Amino acid sequence: FFQAEDGIRDAQESRGLGDVYKRQMSTVATRVNCELLNQWANDASGPVALHLRQTLLPVEGEGGVIFPPTYADIGYNIDTLADGRKGATIDSVGSQANRMEPLFKSVRKDDNNEINPLAELVPQIEIILKSEETDGKIYERKQSLLDLAHRSADAVVKATPGLRKHIDPAFEALNRDGNAWHLCALAPTSLLFGVWDSRDGTGVKLPRLIRAMIRAWDVEVLHSAAQFNSVWKALDPEQRQALEKEAKANKTKLSEKGFSDAPSVFRTDKVAHFVNNAPNPEARVLGGVLVKGPIERTVTVNLIALRALKGGNDEQTKQIHKYLLYLALIAATSEFDLFLREGCLLRYADAEDEWIKVPRRGEPRKIELPDRDELLKVAKEAVKPFQKDWPTDGESETKLAYRFDIKKAKELLSKKSEEEAAAS
Repeated sequence: FFQAEDGIRDAQESRGLGDVYKRQMSTVATRVNCELLNQWANDASGPVALHLRQTLLPVEGEGGVIFPPTYADIGYNIDTLADGRKGATIDSVGSQANRMEPLFKSVRKDDNNEINPLAELVPQIEIILKSEETDGKIYERKQSLLDLAHRSADAVVKATPGLRKHIDPAFEALNRDGNAWHLCALAPTSLLFGVWDSRDGTGVKLPRLIRAMIRAWDVEVLHSAAQFNSVWKALDPEQRQALEKEAKANKTKLSEKGFSDAPSVFRTDKVAHFVNNAPNPEARVLGGVLVKGPIERTVTVNLIALRALKGGNDEQTKQIHKYLLYLALIAATSEFDLFLREGCLLRYADAEDEWIKVPRRGEPRKIELPDRDELLKVAKEAVKPFQKDWPTDGESETKLAYRFDIKKAKELLSKKSEEEAAAS
């Protein structure tokens, strides 16, 4: 739901501030310690953002062909700039958030062996979707809160009474008093990656504290063509006639059921397939993009949005700022797999990550963050004040799992929104 706004901002960032950043690359990076980071988290006169730029490469090497995501009606999201350069969205802001958030999930090799140190930093809340009995054993199908598209404001949460009794008061405190403490304790990644309590809730909408995107520059669109050959030619005339008659009676196409040869050349019928006796590129099946320029992943930690969050008192406010800042930096510096989709397998280039401190005025400056072990150490201390407010009344042995109620889900479907009620 932040996609359109985020897309505009990222296009401006990549072509605007990007040039300023590049002029700073020759300067020596300033080493930043955790004490200074803590100061920036609370100092209104401090930097407005911390910005990371990473260079990525296709596994095939520079100049490789990769497949961007496709969108309804437009295909690839490619912008042509005034100077003729073309930039393609390789991974959107929302998609990047969905890849970073599960970094904090609990992953076990077995029932007793925790292997993800980041899981200690956030409550591992789960929703029990259903229980099944197999061979005398009860198996529960669970969904982590960290996997939900709308996080703590997801419809599934609204239909989970045991969890909702904690989440609703947290949103109400935020809406009524601006107090983010309870939501920060229950669902810190909702504050980190943005949340909108639009479903049977308060309407509270919070911006992302961390925004990431992957773009490729100087791209050329390629096209694909394929031909499916069925068993049709091997059938005798009577068999063909019988299948044609049945398809006509059921108003279906033989090719849709795999009984007729089918070319795959055009992806849409909304525009002409041929223009001036040549295949129309706007209608052709997409075949990836040839990348001639850089592939860049940019990450921005919004310190202004961070400082806008408040607790119940000054001490809680400082604890919120510190905790969320270190979660954001850990998420930004985590090297997760870059298998983004079929045909789009990337890797990190040898070039060092480039962190930039963006001041309210003046030139951005290169900085060097504390190493990851130090960030993790501080984050483990920062989470402690919040752990006492993690719920412990769940419906499983983990004490953090709550049962989805299909009746409550049906009630949500039948409940009219304020707009619908006013219209009726």
